[in-house]
This record gives sequence, C-alpha cells and structure tokens, in this order.
Amino acid sequence: MHKKLAVIVALAGIQGISLGSKVKSPAAADGSARIEKKLLWQDPTDIESRDLYYGAGRKEDMPQSGATFTFEKEDLNGTNPKYVVADANGTKWKVKLGDEAKPEPVASRIVWASGYFVDEDYFLPSIRVQNIPADIKRGRKLIGPDGEMNNVRLKLESKDRKKTGTWNWRGNPFMGTREYDGLRVMMALINNWDLKDANNGIIQTKDGLLYEVTDLGASFGSPRFDTGYAHDKGDLKPYKESKFIEKTSGDEVDFGIPGAPSLPIIFNPGQFAKRKDLTWIGKHIPRADARWMGELLSRLSAKQIEDAFRAGGYTPEEANEYTTVVQSRIAQLKAL
Repeated sequence: MHKKLAVIVALAGIQGISLGSKVKSPAAADGSARIEKKLLWQDPTDIESRDLYYGAGRKEDMPQSGATFTFEKEDLNGTNPKYVVADANGTKWKVKLGDEAKPEPVASRIVWASGYFVDEDYFLPSIRVQNIPADIKRGRKLIGPDGEMNNVRLKLESKDRKKTGTWNWRGNPFMGTREYDGLRVMMALINNWDLKDANNGIIQTKDGLLYEVTDLGASFGSPRFDTGYAHDKGDLKPYKESKFIEKTSGDEVDFGIPGAPSLPIIFNPGQFAKRKDLTWIGKHIPRADARWMGELLSRLSAKQIEDAFRAGGYTPEEANEYTTVVQSRIAQLKAL
C-alpha cells in the first residue's frame, strides 16, 4: 500500500471516521462543482450495543406481518421475483420472494454491524398486496388469490438514497485498504458466492457516495453456484460444512468463498467461466486485515448474532446453530 494512503487509512480507523475520498460532482443546484466523499466503511464504535434484530432501521420503521400494500411495479432485475409496493403511508418498499428472502436480512445486519453500509430491510412471514396485475412476469405461483405473499423480504425505497451506478471489485477507489479487504472477508464469513459487480451499488446520500454490496441474498448456504441453485442460499448444512479458511501462506490467507461453481455448470461454459473468475475475491487477503475483521466482529455477543438470524425468520434453534458457526469463523479470523 502506498505510504500516504496507509497513513490516511490508519487515521480513519483511529479517529472513527468513514474511510473515503473526496470527488467532484456536477450536481450542485447553482451549477458549480460539488465536492462529495466516496465512503466504504464507518467505524462501528457502538458495535457492542447495536440492535441486530432491526439492523440499519428502527423498530418503528418495521412493517407489521399481515400488513396490506399496494402494487406499484415489477422489478425484473436479478433471478428472484421482485415488486415495488407502497404501504398505507405511501412509503415505497421493494418486495423480494424466493430463497433469498430469509438470508438477505441476516446478512445485511451482520455486514452493517461490522461498519459497512447496507439497505434497510426486513423479513416478514406474510403480507397482502392489492391491485396486482394479471400479467406479472415472475412469481405468480408464490402469490395467493387475495394477494397474499408469504416469506418476503421488504427493502425500504428511501427518497434520501438514490442508486447512481455500480462499482467493481477490481479497480474501485478502495483497493489495497484494510477496509476493502475486510469487506472481502465479510463476504467469505457469510458464504456470499454471488459477487457479480452488478450486485454492488453506488448510493447517493446527503453524506456522500456510499459503496455498498446491495444484493446479499446468496448467503448462509453453499459456498458456490450450484446446479439449480440447490442448497446455495440460507441452508444451514452446507454452510456449516463448507471450508472457511482454505489456506494460509506467509502474510496472506485464502478463503473458500466464493468457491468455483459445481462441476455440472461446465455444460454452460459462459456461466462456468464467469463464476470461476469470481474466486479471486476471497484469495490473497493480508492476514493482518482478516485478523482485524475478526477482532472487530468478536465484540458482537452471541445474542446479537442470534437476533440477526431471528430477524430473518429462522427458528430459535436454527438461529443458535447458525450463531455457533459464525462465532467459530470469527475465532478462526482472530487466530490468524
């Protein structure tokens, strides 16, 4: 790392400020250039007291199970059915159905607890959506005749946050920093194998441009892309059995996540090559940076981690088992 950058990063960690840089933006109302910060991470000085049940949101913001929403539009991005809906107050939410609805809120809470920026989202067992058009493209079989949707993830569509683009794992402004490497470690910790650049968002806020992993749904299951998406999201057994730290050598550590795609994917050469190319994200990470993340996460209590899994709709027994695995991985990081 360049000496000047290293000093900046060190000061950011010591002083508890966001890791970021200033950039020019032409969006000022008077037509003049506006200086904005690019932000990746903010020191979670209150990590021990963070409420991982509600995460980045608040108790009063969380919609209630069984609440009624009004259909606004369908979102055809990604692989899971998604719809924009409005609640009784006119607040807009993005509904996601399918196998990412439970693991994504959990992942967002743990990633947020470690100091990274995330969307405000919630898991609800059931909601009702009215005025759903008959010609929606995806998810019709998951919707009841009265608009009932079960096992949903709701993400707040905040007017104060606007997605302005995506960022790449290669060539972003934070490469070579401890915080960037820490984010790579976090993706390995939660077994997020779907690390396409398209799943990263640059979010415009009043505080600057936030660099986020905006899709965390492919977490807490298999470490790799599998045929038919079998067991690759929110599945305890493959999460527990997957190899976390693959290799240590000298001052570096390799993680097993994201893993190479399962062998049958080779019959789709384009998909196989694309997924295999992502494995570098978990490789050649400085041991000191991985250990730093472990030390930070070790400040979370078992209850906080269990609360994150309960927020994703997992049973107390499942939450306890997942927490045991997460704490074991944190201990492995600390021991590096």
